[in-house]
Amino acid sequence: MTTGPKAVAEQAADALRSHTGVDAYDIALVMGSGWAPAADLLGEGRHELPASELPGFLAPGVEGHSGTVRSIVGGDRNVLAFLGRTHLYEGHGTDAVVHNVRTAVAAGARTVVLTNAAGGINATYSVGMPVLIADHLNMTARSPLTGATFVDLTEAYSAELRAVAREVDPSLAEGVYAAMPGPHFETPAEIRMLRAMGADLVGMSTVLEAIAAREAGARVLGMSLVTNIAAGLEGANLDHEEVLAAGRDAADTVGRLLADIVARI
Repeated sequence: MTTGPKAVAEQAADALRSHTGVDAYDIALVMGSGWAPAADLLGEGRHELPASELPGFLAPGVEGHSGTVRSIVGGDRNVLAFLGRTHLYEGHGTDAVVHNVRTAVAAGARTVVLTNAAGGINATYSVGMPVLIADHLNMTARSPLTGATFVDLTEAYSAELRAVAREVDPSLAEGVYAAMPGPHFETPAEIRMLRAMGADLVGMSTVLEAIAAREAGARVLGMSLVTNIAAGLEGANLDHEEVLAAGRDAADTVGRLLADIVARI
């Protein structure tokens, strides 16, 4: 049996079809911290199972990530939602981090929506604010791609999909997301560095998934929920529990927003 990462993704997609009876998905979403309740608004959940029951997936290792996969019928479309993700800092390598999007594309999804909780660097951002990701800075020093795999990331995040999102909410801000390896939060000096480099948001996920999705030919919409102000900008210490609490407080608002955007994609 072939055991390369893309072959394992194909096996996971086949297992997903067997579990759900859905031959192909139209859209896949990765629900980051604070975003999972939005899955309830995307349509009728027909099937849900632990992701670890599918080949190549790991049990959740971070609080706030349930590690389940939900098959949803939204209108006339099949939607696949990953409630949680594997992070690079968990130590399982880049293939484990991007296995979700590779599986989604193998299961037919040509559009991938990536959500996350992020620290706000841009002074105009406030806690609880959703922000469209227009571009990213990959500060992890890693890539999910190997060999001579030259993928154009000029439009890593689809301008067309961002335009659809702004049709739903014209007030949505756009920003550049910087991905750090974690699991520690950033120092104030690192935040000053990122701000000087053009970052508006900072987090520990998303960019490797976006790269893998683009390699696979899927278009990507990225959205961050600002759950804290980045280190050193307001003087407060950072705490993961506070990040989760901010996500819970904004769940209804961002959930409805995301559902309305997905309905138009």
